[in-house]
Amino acid sequence: MRSLEILVVDDDDADAFMISEALETSDTRTSVNRVSDGREALDYLRRLDPYADAQRPDLILLDLNMPRMDGRETLAAIKTDDGLKAIPVVILTTSGADQDIAASYQHRANAYVTKPFTLDDFESTVRTIDRFYREVAVLPPGD
Repeated sequence: MRSLEILVVDDDDADAFMISEALETSDTRTSVNRVSDGREALDYLRRLDPYADAQRPDLILLDLNMPRMDGRETLAAIKTDDGLKAIPVVILTTSGADQDIAASYQHRANAYVTKPFTLDDFESTVRTIDRFYREVAVLPPGD
């Protein structure tokens, strides 16, 4: 089983904490970094030095509703950036609106997942995403 580097882009401290906890309490080797909005995400992704300790994420979990730069704008920026567009992006949000789902896939989201309301369901969902990208999906090679 290989480890994953995951970048969580979410302004909600409680949701970000639950994501980290779900990943840390599972039997996985997953490293989680978090930023609070799209601007921070793009800064983080574009400043990664391949020779530094920080690694390019294997997966991005992206919320849609955030201040400054929301997830819709962030997804569009990631998927039009030649250096970033191969990183899988899973939209993990409370929105179940048809227009958000359609727009996310039009901007090349790799998956769209609505955040469950109960803690157990939320943790299970996060672990399922992690397990899929670790054990089933073949990810693009890192730079």
